[in-house]
Amino acid sequence: MSLALIFSGQGAQKVGMGKSLADNSPTAVRLYARANEVLGWDLAKTCFEGPDELLVPTRVCQPALFVHGYTLYSLLQEQGRLGNLTSVLGLSLGEVTALTVAGVFDFDTGLRVVAERGRLMQVACEATRGGMASIIGEELSKISELCQEFDIEIANLNCPGQVVVSGDKIKVDACVAAAKERGMRKVIPLNVAGAYHSRLMEPARAEFAHFLQGVHFNAPRVTVLTNTTGKAVSAPAEIREALIKQVVSPVRWEDCMREAAVLGTSEFWECGPGAVLVGLARRINRDWASKTFNEFPDLSAA
Repeated sequence: MSLALIFSGQGAQKVGMGKSLADNSPTAVRLYARANEVLGWDLAKTCFEGPDELLVPTRVCQPALFVHGYTLYSLLQEQGRLGNLTSVLGLSLGEVTALTVAGVFDFDTGLRVVAERGRLMQVACEATRGGMASIIGEELSKISELCQEFDIEIANLNCPGQVVVSGDKIKVDACVAAAKERGMRKVIPLNVAGAYHSRLMEPARAEFAHFLQGVHFNAPRVTVLTNTTGKAVSAPAEIREALIKQVVSPVRWEDCMREAAVLGTSEFWECGPGAVLVGLARRINRDWASKTFNEFPDLSAA
C-alpha cells in the first residue's frame, strides 16, 4: 500500500474538534499546549469549548485546523501506521499542514505560517465585500464563461461537477441569479466571510509573500502536491512561490488527487474534522480506498 495523507481546509472546523485527542493522548496535550504558547492565546479552549462564533473567523479556524490535522498525523505516526506514507496534500490552508508533515517546516514554524496567513486573509476579507458560490453539475467551460461575463473567478475545482466561484459579492450574486435564469439547477451561495482564492485576496498575498521571505523552507521528505498546479513540488523556492500564489489562485483539488494516484497512491487517509475530503475523493474515483481520522475513536479502530 502506498499511502497519502490529506488535510482539511477552512469550513471543516467544528466546536469540540480535537478534545478527544487531548483527553486520551499526552502527545496531543503537548501539541495543543505548545500551540497556545506560539499563538499567545488559548487555541485549545476555543477548539474544545467554542462557542462557534469564536472558532469561525479565518484567523482562528486556520490555525485550529492546522493543529488538529498535525496532531492526528502525530498520533498515527506514534502508532507506527505511516510506514507506507509517500505523499501529502491539503485543501487550501491544509497545504500548510501537509508541508509541515513533510518536514518543510517544524511544527512551530508551520503554525506561525498558517496563523499569519489566516490573519492576513481576514484583514483582506474585512476590507472588501466578497462572496462565493458553488456550482454543481455544470460544464467547466460554461462556468468559465459566466465568470468572465460577471468579472469573478473560479476559486475551487473540487471534483467532477463541483466548482466554486469567488469575487465581489454583488457580482457573485448577479452571477448566481443569471445562472439560475439560464437553467443551472444547483447554484448555491456560500456563507463565507470573503472572496477566498480571488484577486480580492491580493493584499493578503503581497503581505504573505513578504512574511515568507523570513521563513526557512526545507526540501520535503515525501511528495507534496500543490493546489496551484495539481502537481508535485519539491524545491524550497518553488514551494514558497506556490504557497504565495495559492492565496489568489484556484485550488485544483481534483488535479492534486488524480496526480497522487498517478504517482502510485493506493489509499487516502483524511486528517481533519468530518469527512469532506473523503467525500470528494469518492466523487473523483469511487474505486479509491479512503478513510477519515478526526477524533480518538478513529485512531483505535482497526
